[in-house]
Amino acid sequence: MKKLVKPEHLKPGDKVATVSLSWGGAGDPDLLWRYRVGKARLEALGLEVVEMDNTLKGSDFVYEHPEKRAEDFMNAFKDKSIKGIFSCIGGSESIRLLPYIDFDVIRDNPKVFIGYSDTTIGHFMCMKAGLSSFYGPSVLAEFAENVEMHDYTLDYFKKAVFETDVIGEIKPSFYWTNQYLEWKEENKNIKREVYNNKGYEILQGNSVVRGNLIGGCIEVIEFMKETPLWPEPEEWNDSILFLETSEDTPFPEYVEYWLRSYGIMGIFDRIKGIVFGKPYKNEYYNEYKEVIERVIRNEFGKKDLPVVYNVNVGHADPKCTLPYGALAEIDCNKGKFSVLESGTL
Repeated sequence: MKKLVKPEHLKPGDKVATVSLSWGGAGDPDLLWRYRVGKARLEALGLEVVEMDNTLKGSDFVYEHPEKRAEDFMNAFKDKSIKGIFSCIGGSESIRLLPYIDFDVIRDNPKVFIGYSDTTIGHFMCMKAGLSSFYGPSVLAEFAENVEMHDYTLDYFKKAVFETDVIGEIKPSFYWTNQYLEWKEENKNIKREVYNNKGYEILQGNSVVRGNLIGGCIEVIEFMKETPLWPEPEEWNDSILFLETSEDTPFPEYVEYWLRSYGIMGIFDRIKGIVFGKPYKNEYYNEYKEVIERVIRNEFGKKDLPVVYNVNVGHADPKCTLPYGALAEIDCNKGKFSVLESGTL
């Protein structure tokens, strides 16, 4: 995998921009209150938060104008006063921005960019431009969490984008929640129920491996196949692939199909290991494990390829923040997953 440029770390007083690159719900009248909660939480960290021109124009306008979404993205990178870009939320079709992206603009203006889910597209845009970005919390979801943010989410976010020390071990959260509470203002003071988390499972492998992080939401990665965003074969070399499933909870058969396509493309021959996220609501928890083992071990004979499962990333709540391109380590014997460098300069 090619070396990615790290952005400067965020500091109190920095200006950051929010963007709606996919679903535009942040600007819908019935959700604006929640956007304001997330914005206030970012401001409480000492950041100055501004919206780009189209961030809050609502879901209809945002859907109808992918060129305006891309314009916001490019302008946020061009603006020297803006030090970070925060995705409001995911969605399903930010791939439509691709014709309007200037990769030179991203390359020439490195800065923190963070989000998850459909924001996987934005991360692969950054990766194509040579910039490391951050698979982590979004404004409408995690920063606007009912009552308060989860400490686990906040701590790993800070480690990734506010600090310049090695991020270190990504420990499993003691608890998890995916309880659905409708995003209505009258629910904002109701804490979601939490459940005990069993920690990581090493599905296979008995070694210590290191590689550079690449991956995202497995459904969204499918949108990029046969586009300029899809990495060249050698870009998978010596990497650790992290994958997670969304709130759509795809049938295990689909995960099987997608993993099988990776195997046919030779990706399992190139990578050092796989990190698989906690399934949303623990749906298909055992079925996904069976699919992973069947495809990787049985069909492609990669029985020694390390696979760590049930990691708090992506649609799992709480969640860690992972920097693309950072050197990571899976220690199968100790059941540990770590990031061995800082996310920022």
